[in-house]
Amino acid sequence: MTHKIPATVITGFLGVGKTTLVQHLLANANGKRLALIINEFGDLGVDGDIVKGCGIEGCEDDDVVELSNGCICCTVAEDFIPAMEKLLNRAEPPDHIVIETSGLALPQPLVRAFNWPEIRNRVTVDGVITVVDSAAVQAGRFAHDEAAIDAQRQGDDMLDHETPLSELFEDQLACADMIILNKTDLLGAGEAEKLEEKLRQKARTGVQFVRAVKGAVSPATLLGLGIGSEGDMAGRHAHHHHHEGDDHHDHDDFETFQAVLGDIPDVDGFIERVRQVVIKHDILRLKGFAAVAGKPMRLVIQAVGPRVEHYFDRPLNAAEQGKTSLVVIGQAGLDKAAITAALAD
Repeated sequence: MTHKIPATVITGFLGVGKTTLVQHLLANANGKRLALIINEFGDLGVDGDIVKGCGIEGCEDDDVVELSNGCICCTVAEDFIPAMEKLLNRAEPPDHIVIETSGLALPQPLVRAFNWPEIRNRVTVDGVITVVDSAAVQAGRFAHDEAAIDAQRQGDDMLDHETPLSELFEDQLACADMIILNKTDLLGAGEAEKLEEKLRQKARTGVQFVRAVKGAVSPATLLGLGIGSEGDMAGRHAHHHHHEGDDHHDHDDFETFQAVLGDIPDVDGFIERVRQVVIKHDILRLKGFAAVAGKPMRLVIQAVGPRVEHYFDRPLNAAEQGKTSLVVIGQAGLDKAAITAALAD
């Protein structure tokens, strides 16, 4: 029997810490040959570039495949299957494939794709890992109180359907073999236990829960689950229902654009400006790279709601000198001109 290469699908909402989890995984691979498929929503491949710029020994550019032309669950035939075949046809195939989906990707169609004839005898889903921003969910940012929603439905038929954000979140929980409660350091005493109990009600029976800070979870915990998730689709109920053979879903409720600016004169001042713009315009996610006046290093910026993280990762190349590029993601109706002007102020 031909040995199947295991693949781990890492999913989760925007900014939960998937890329940080992957970086920690790479840094602690201990010689295991890992290949990455990173799916971006938008034109600027930020997450893939962050991984490539991490400086981790053994992480070569050829080991990272970026799919930036659309949601991975909507472009299975056009993008995902060819990317998998490229990795599987290498002279030395990887020991393990790690797939980081965008925050807007439904995991169910992606897992189902592992049954496609082109790859089903060569690769299997070792497990689906859903990463959760514990502090955000605890605050109700990406999840809804079901009892409150039911009460509102009784009084208003217009609330019969859940928001796309809650549907995406619950689909990711429903498909998970392991749920990582990330950023638990931002929770108060006893809140992690309460959050886990709450999410267990939305997850399948027997799903493992792991608590983490800054994505620090050992490869021994993440890899080698041996689930074969593609053979258990009936138990991974999705709120989004698909027609037979049709894995399309609507992304019209989300909007993304790239704001291109010049270099920034002051790091602290710009980070505070980003924070204020995110709050004022209700931006879900902002991420990208900045050139700082008088500094030779590239500044990485990642914002989830009002929380903004930044650090220098590597020297700027010639094309990046004097240029700041930020991807802005939010629900439909973003005022692109106002956001760009406010960032450039």
